[in-house]
Amino acid sequence: MERIPYLGKELLRWQVGRSTFLALPELGARLMNWNLELGDGTLRDVLYWPEIESLEDFAKVRGGNPILFPFAGRCFEGGEMQYWRAPDGARLRMPMHGLARQGDFSLVRADAGGFSALFHPSAADCTIYPFDYEFTVDYRFEPLGFYVELALRNLGSTPIPWSAGHHFYFTIPWTDGLTRDDYSVRIPSRRVAKQDPATGQLVDQPHFTAEEKLSNPALLDTIHLNLAGNSAIVTERTTGNTLRLRIGTSRTPPADTAVLTWTEKPESPFFCVEPWMGPPNAPGNALGVHLVEPGQTQRFLVEVSLR
Repeated sequence: MERIPYLGKELLRWQVGRSTFLALPELGARLMNWNLELGDGTLRDVLYWPEIESLEDFAKVRGGNPILFPFAGRCFEGGEMQYWRAPDGARLRMPMHGLARQGDFSLVRADAGGFSALFHPSAADCTIYPFDYEFTVDYRFEPLGFYVELALRNLGSTPIPWSAGHHFYFTIPWTDGLTRDDYSVRIPSRRVAKQDPATGQLVDQPHFTAEEKLSNPALLDTIHLNLAGNSAIVTERTTGNTLRLRIGTSRTPPADTAVLTWTEKPESPFFCVEPWMGPPNAPGNALGVHLVEPGQTQRFLVEVSLR
């Protein structure tokens, strides 16, 4: 691991085999970029990161792996977006994708194999999510991939609800001259839905085929549920090379686990495949909310790897 200057901060860089990983852990615990040295000496960006001129709007940068905590996506309460109903009945604000992606973290581990970062909620965060807890993000880097684990420890006396997730921005295309039509995604879902933009409810959609081209507009902002397996796989159809996301260690992920597919524009240089603990508006739809009992810790593990 080495430290290099970056826009007034200290960027951490790891070289593991042919892979390089870049992060500013104190800013949202976000892994910014993962690139791979190919056999001809060129680099392939696996996790996309754009050129930026300042860190002022770091949380809004479309790239890397924004951490979505305590709830992923848009919450609704009483038909109003960015609110949620806490277990004690209080109606509270909740920004889209929660608090962590724009939050402050501190390093608790930084070594040759990765890093761990601890979230420090602000006073405003504590009014939005009023619990006594520790939330940590842990990365472990490998030559052809990485593991990332979210952990929520309950330090208080009441159960804590959460439904966190990841917002991976994967570079597409991987190879010059290809388009999204040359890539497909396989997600073993038995239910497909979208979120109603007015109410936050889930609206069922037609099922996809076993593999769908990334150029299919129906994948935009789509929720894949009732997963029959723990892996989502993106394939470069011309070469057979794959990118795999594996959720947890069991053959079948926990009930209500979701995978989101999204991109900003047809010409955007990224496509997002996002493993979440539950669908958006988990508290409002009572689907995908996990409760951490006092004194307990829950974890959400994802592996990202190349094949």
